[in-house]
Amino acid sequence: MEKRIPLSIPTTHGEELIFVKEAFDRNWIAPLGFNCDEFEKEMSAYLGEDLRALSLCSGTAGLHLSMKLAGVRPGDVVLCSDMTFAATVNPVSYEGGVQVFVDSERDTWNMDPVALERAFGKYPQAKVVVLAHLYGTPSRMDEILEVCRRHDAVLIEDAAEALSATYHGRQCGTFGTYSVISFNGNKIITTSGGGMLLTKSREDRAKAFKLATQAREPAPWYQHEQIGYNYRMSNVVAGIGRGQLLHLDEHRDRKTAIFRRYQQGFRDLPLTMNPHLPDTAPNFWLSCILIDEGRGDPMALYDLLGRNNVESRPIWKPMHMQPVFAANDFVTAGGESVGEDIFRRGLCLPSDIKMTEAEQDYVIGLVRSFFD
Repeated sequence: MEKRIPLSIPTTHGEELIFVKEAFDRNWIAPLGFNCDEFEKEMSAYLGEDLRALSLCSGTAGLHLSMKLAGVRPGDVVLCSDMTFAATVNPVSYEGGVQVFVDSERDTWNMDPVALERAFGKYPQAKVVVLAHLYGTPSRMDEILEVCRRHDAVLIEDAAEALSATYHGRQCGTFGTYSVISFNGNKIITTSGGGMLLTKSREDRAKAFKLATQAREPAPWYQHEQIGYNYRMSNVVAGIGRGQLLHLDEHRDRKTAIFRRYQQGFRDLPLTMNPHLPDTAPNFWLSCILIDEGRGDPMALYDLLGRNNVESRPIWKPMHMQPVFAANDFVTAGGESVGEDIFRRGLCLPSDIKMTEAEQDYVIGLVRSFFD
């Protein structure tokens, strides 16, 4: 195929320009502003709970502010999802904390509550848990929240990949004491780059706002009594987000259709696709496959797809396998690492919502040819 089939890239609709144009017409193209305010209100309304949202320059900024709000200090142990993108766990280091990685379980590929309980047994002093919903699949939230409750731990929910996914009818991004969503260019909706911090606490939202605006004190001059950050979202960028939010459910439905079409196309092949729990609705941000043991090397399939102008991606490499975290502890549910096995046998397939049926058939055909 001459045209490259991407993994996941932005899809725009036109409404974005209306909000961006208003920012230019009103000469409000700096950080903060009416688009930021409205984007925060509209996102809270979409998520359906009484949330205090703060639009930021990235999801990573939201995770960093969450660490600050949770009180992470130098030397503190933070229990973290192991199989995720580094941005989930890097902010622990920003505050001098120490990551202890918690293995995945097979039914969601997310943090295993049994492994989390074992981690608390090993590190009873831990008071913060950082959980990611991988590829838009909701985690075992009832069990995770119960473990956190028993150990009086704050839950930071990384819902960067999971906007519009639901667990027992409740939106991901509403479970944590602090939750974060991402609007990076490859996410289900985008602002080109950006993120949002979500909390139910007015006080915590105010603290995060202050920290995100260089911790400036309310004085006529620039007065600073603590270290702050330049983390706010641009009013122009927020306008893009407002236009994108109008199409979020449409994007989710298209991602779901792509996943189901892959399922049908692969129904007799020696592989499975990213699983989810009953009574949950993933957003299927990325459709992934897990090749049956001994039936093929996913990197060989990755090479085959690449040679044929199809972008794919290995599953997130678990954090405990990353050289930068070689000295950090890793806790499983008692056996071999589930995350290592998923990484070894998994691959993410093109999931861009502009992909045509003919293009998806082409991808399916290449995958099928791999097993011939």
